[in-house]
Amino acid sequence: MTDTQTLDIPTISRWLEANLPHFQGPVHAKKFEGGQSNPTFHLATPTRDYVLRRKPPGVLLKSAHAVDREFQVQSALANTDVPVAKMHLLCQDSSVIGSEFYVMDMIQGRNFDDPRLPEVSSDQRGLIQLEMNRVLAAIHSVDLTKVGLNDFGPEGNYYRRQVDRWTKQYKATETQTIPQMDELMTWLDTNMPPEDGQRTLVHGDYRIDNMLFHSKEAKCLAVLDWELSTTGHPYADLAAVLMQWSMPVGTEGRGLRDVNRSQLGLMEDQEFVDHYCAARSIGGIDKFGFYLAFCFFRMAGILQGVKKRALDGNASNPERALELGQMVPEFATLGLKAAKSV
Repeated sequence: MTDTQTLDIPTISRWLEANLPHFQGPVHAKKFEGGQSNPTFHLATPTRDYVLRRKPPGVLLKSAHAVDREFQVQSALANTDVPVAKMHLLCQDSSVIGSEFYVMDMIQGRNFDDPRLPEVSSDQRGLIQLEMNRVLAAIHSVDLTKVGLNDFGPEGNYYRRQVDRWTKQYKATETQTIPQMDELMTWLDTNMPPEDGQRTLVHGDYRIDNMLFHSKEAKCLAVLDWELSTTGHPYADLAAVLMQWSMPVGTEGRGLRDVNRSQLGLMEDQEFVDHYCAARSIGGIDKFGFYLAFCFFRMAGILQGVKKRALDGNASNPERALELGQMVPEFATLGLKAAKSV
């Protein structure tokens, strides 16, 4: 079985030569270090660079690592206001390299791991955040019927099905009892917001480190990592941004906790929400604490799955996966704190 760290270059070269128009080898592959879900590789050729994103090999949860859905949604967004890389090919034949994969264009752009944006000037930081806000509103403004994504996710209460899904997946990957997580799941189960008629495309993991920006301008060139995308309620994406910002600064939390944002030229949470509401022509958001609590819960569920894959031996980056798994109790605790703010 092919592992997550390497590719069978001769096999993938033959497949690309047979299926990708204008492809010319030889191919040199290098795995991207970031990300814990679907292993991703830079494919360099003499004429053009591509990205290959694959499912991990091995036994996986039924709805996890959906590279086919990533390919579908990014293909559908090709001619919208949402910037995405050009999709080329989807291979659902696991016998080729050991798991399903897709190939897309390689986008050369800036990627920011730290939301403090230390690489740029103070005035640029605000503009980059504004662009992040604009793109988020654009995602939630996509005409689902026009782009063929109306059936991309089931109808009905998004939070009901998401809480049910992640509760089930959390329990399937549970490695120890975490009382805070059990309490948070119970609270979410009994505090569902009423339907408000909003059903949009939802990215599912919207963060600045899942975006590529122009080398000099505050312009997003591509939104990445659509594995958790579906149709649902837009406030989940908005709350996910603020959830990330609430984390500690540095390589672990990658947040803005205790940061003097005005001094750095960064937005406060409410300013970001206000810009978003203005972009979508909506009023304020009631009981926003529920959406934050939900995001902390879902992230805890994701990290628990990452930990379980590491223990099972099929994580993309095993050491990092185990480190992330240790954060599950903290996310559950922060989710309860957000719940109590409602």
